[in-house]
Amino acid sequence: MVSAHPSHEGSQEPAPITPGGTYSIQSLRPFLLTSHWQSADSSSLETVSVGCKLFVRRPTPDGGEEERLAEILSIRDKHANSFTRRSTAGNLKEEEQEALKPEDRWEYFVHWDQFNKRLDEWVVGSRLVLSRDLEWPRPKPPQGKKTGLGPQKAPGKAPRSQSLLKKATANAAAAASPTPFSTPGPKNRRRRRRKKRKKKRKPEEEDLDAEGEMDVDAEGELEGETYDLTASPTDVPPSVTAFSKEQEIEKLRTSGSMTQSISEVARVKNLNRLQIGKHELDAWYFSPYPREYAHLPVLYICEFCLSYFPSSFMLARHRHRCTLLHPPGNEIYRHDDISFFELDGKRQLTWCRNLSLLSKCFLDHKTLYYDVTPFMYYVMTQRDANGCHIIGYFSKEKESAENYNVACILTLPQYQRHGFGKVLIEFSYELSKKEGKLGSPEKPLSDLGLLSYRAYWAEVIVEVLLNTTDDISIDDIAQRTSITHADIMNTCTTLQLFKHYKGQHIICLSDAVLEKHEKTRNKRRRRIHSEHLIWKPPVFTRDQLRFY
Repeated sequence: MVSAHPSHEGSQEPAPITPGGTYSIQSLRPFLLTSHWQSADSSSLETVSVGCKLFVRRPTPDGGEEERLAEILSIRDKHANSFTRRSTAGNLKEEEQEALKPEDRWEYFVHWDQFNKRLDEWVVGSRLVLSRDLEWPRPKPPQGKKTGLGPQKAPGKAPRSQSLLKKATANAAAAASPTPFSTPGPKNRRRRRRKKRKKKRKPEEEDLDAEGEMDVDAEGELEGETYDLTASPTDVPPSVTAFSKEQEIEKLRTSGSMTQSISEVARVKNLNRLQIGKHELDAWYFSPYPREYAHLPVLYICEFCLSYFPSSFMLARHRHRCTLLHPPGNEIYRHDDISFFELDGKRQLTWCRNLSLLSKCFLDHKTLYYDVTPFMYYVMTQRDANGCHIIGYFSKEKESAENYNVACILTLPQYQRHGFGKVLIEFSYELSKKEGKLGSPEKPLSDLGLLSYRAYWAEVIVEVLLNTTDDISIDDIAQRTSITHADIMNTCTTLQLFKHYKGQHIICLSDAVLEKHEKTRNKRRRRIHSEHLIWKPPVFTRDQLRFY
C-alpha cells in the first residue's frame, strides 16, 4: 500500500507515496495522529491525516473546476451551527442529503501548492480526490542520533550564516514590536538555555478557536520558507543589478507567513466570509473572534461600530438601534469625499478592539488584538449620504522609542488597488512632518505593505530629486520628506541611483526610473493636501502613558 519504509541513514529520504484508490477518508475522528507506517500494518485502508499532500477540487474563476495539489494543515468536525439553519423545506432536503455523505462530516484546512497563504481554506471531504496519489510527510530522523559521516545540519535547515541572520532578524523584530507573546527576562539566559539543552520544545498552546489538529514542526520553522541546502556561508549575495520587481512580486505571492511568532503560524483560519455593509469578503487569516462564530458561513459586521453578529437578522435589528455614522473620534482631515478620524485606543476601547479583530482577518503578521490602549488610531473613511464608510486605517504608538510613525496599517480588501494605500502612507508622513520627526513603519511589514511602502518611497524620492536644482544630500531628502535615512538609502540602492563619479558617490536618475515615475504620477489620482489637515501632535503626561 505504501512504498518501502524510509530509512534514516544518509541524506533526507523522499516523501512516501500512496497510490490512488488505496487510501480513504477516516471513518472515525482520530484524537491522536498516527504515522502512516503504523496504520499500514492494520487491515483497514490508509486514512488521510494532517501533513498529507493530495489533490483537491478547487473552483476556477470561469465557473469550472480544477484538481490542484494541496497540503492538509488541520482537520475538524463539521458542526451544525444553530444560526445557519433554515426553515424552508428545500433547504431541509439539502441538509438531509448532505447528512447522508459520510465524507462531509469533516472539514479539512488546506494550503494550495504555489499559492499565497491567504488563499488557504476549509474544504469538505467530498472535494478530496482519492483516486490520485497521496504524498505523506517526510519522516523525521530520531532525535539524539547523528546521521551520515561527520556532523551534518538537520534536514531543511539553512546554512549557519543564514540561520544566524534569521534569528537576529527575528530577535530584533520581537524586541522592537510590543507583542503580548514576548516573554520578559534577560536574553542571554535564554540563549544559554537554548544552547545547552537538546530536549523537545514545549508544545504550543492549543488553539481552541480553530478546533483543528495541527502538525507543528518541532524545530519551529515557518511555513512557506525555502532554504538553499547547497549554499555555503561564503556565498556572495546577489548584486543590485539582479533586482527584478516581477520576481519579487512572485516571491511574495507564493510565500507563506510573514509573522515571527510560531504560535501565530500554527493557527488556522477560523472564519470563512465577512459581510461589511454592501461588501462580502473572504477572510484571509486567523482572527480571535469568539469560538461560537468559528463555523459560520458568513459573519455580519456593522460597518460603523464594527460590532459582529452571527446572522443578518441580528445585524438588521442592531442597525435600527445603532446611531453611529462615523468612527467615534475627532475628524482631523476632510477633502473631497475623504475624511480622517483620530481615535485614542484608551478612550474608544471597544471600537478599537473590534477594529483590531477585523484587521487580523487580513494581516498575518499582526499579533496584538486587545491591548489597544498604547496606540492612537487614524481611520480613513469615504463619505456619502449614508455616512462615513471605513476604507482603511493605521495605528501609531503614543510614545515610540524607535520613532515609528506606523505600528499597523491596512486597506480593506474591497478598497485595494484603488490608490488608497498610498494615501494612508502619505498621511502618516504628513503627521510626522507636523511633529518635526523622521518616521518609519514598524517591522516586519506584510507582503502587500512592503510593496506599497517601496512604491511610495520611490515616488517621493524621485519627485524631490526632480524638483531641486541645487546639490542635495540624503539628510536634505530626509528633512523634506520625513523618511528615515535608512529607508532612503535602501530605496536608492534598490533603484540603482548611486553612481561613483570622480572619487565620490552621486545620485543619478536613469531613463528607466524617469519613465516609470512618469507613468506612476499620471496614474495616481488621490493626494493628501496638507492645508486641509487640522491637527496638533497630542501630548501625553506620565500618568496617561501608564497603561498597566
